[in-house]
Amino acid sequence: MPNEIDTATNIAVTAAWAAGAVVAVYIVGVALTWVLARISRRSALIRDIEVLTRKPVRLLVMVLAVTAAVRRTSEPADSWRDWVDHWLLILMIASITWLMTGLVRVAERRAIARYGGGGEEISDADRIWRRVRTQVTVLRRLAVAIVVILGGAAILMTFPSFSDIGATVFASAGVLSVVAGLAAQTSLGAVFAGMQIAFSGAIRVGDIVQLEKGQWWGRIEEITLTYVVVRLWDERRLVLPSTYFTTEAFENWTRSATELMGGVEFDVDFTVPFNDMRVELDRLLAESDLWDGRRGVLQVTDAVGGVVRVRVVVSAHNAGALFDLQCAVREGLVDWMQRTGGVAPTQRILPSDTAPEAETDREIAGETTRVAAGMFSGSPEAEERAKAFDHTVEDGEVRV
Repeated sequence: MPNEIDTATNIAVTAAWAAGAVVAVYIVGVALTWVLARISRRSALIRDIEVLTRKPVRLLVMVLAVTAAVRRTSEPADSWRDWVDHWLLILMIASITWLMTGLVRVAERRAIARYGGGGEEISDADRIWRRVRTQVTVLRRLAVAIVVILGGAAILMTFPSFSDIGATVFASAGVLSVVAGLAAQTSLGAVFAGMQIAFSGAIRVGDIVQLEKGQWWGRIEEITLTYVVVRLWDERRLVLPSTYFTTEAFENWTRSATELMGGVEFDVDFTVPFNDMRVELDRLLAESDLWDGRRGVLQVTDAVGGVVRVRVVVSAHNAGALFDLQCAVREGLVDWMQRTGGVAPTQRILPSDTAPEAETDREIAGETTRVAAGMFSGSPEAEERAKAFDHTVEDGEVRV
């Protein structure tokens, strides 16, 4: 009975010391945060450290304070010391892992901020910034994954039974390696594809791409180790595996510059006045703020099937402006066609020279109707050859 009382007393004393240590450390942490917030006004690095590592540092210091209080107010022979020390060790490993991930995020933010911000217009400095941002983001995710895995492995190593489990697992390592290799083939391929994308510069965060032969186009919003998020023009998000950008063909409209050219095609009549049409195109482009002045031409590309194919090529600063400019030019030229008249393709039907009465007379005479424009027509000699093949029916007999 006295031993139980002593044990309860020791636990109460230890808990009181631990609670006091936690409160004291928390107060010190709040004061330290206030000091760092004052200092961080002059240093962006200190501000990032204070914001991204505040909670893990407080947790780590609290765990250390509780560990010191427990060891000071209790004996190693106490029955409850083992499991308390074990859980404190797990909390310490977890807080250190959390702190390391925070430091990795600080490094990422400082590396990105060093190269400034990026915009829609691409310059040499902006291309470097976007490439570094993509690479640093992928490296940050990889580093965080490694830190978390190592932290989890360290926690597992604190359990004595882990060595027995490991021995059992490693005994069948040959079979497991084959199974794991087959199961993870696709995942590992996506991871390596993500690393290749990050360091090859084929795409970067912020690039505008066209996918599936023009079916989709949008801006690269996020690049991870296994997938890429594309923000489409209609605000949808298209999530593609990283292997898509290493195995499929796609268009990168902002690989080296944002300027683009595009075409608008029309089928018009043969009577269209092309000079007037070019004057109207020049007027539309001169009045548009979307046109960058680099390209604005009208060309006749085809003239078959009773229509004339006209192509208008224009240029703009970026993909969005080009699409809007194409729509404006198309609308303006269609309006010009409606105002001028006689420009749209016209289907012409010419009357035949053969009188209907003559055709009726031939039918009454019992003659078979023959198409005038046949293989043997167009000259007197051809008409003579046609007569040689003209079949009539008389008295039930076929005569030539």
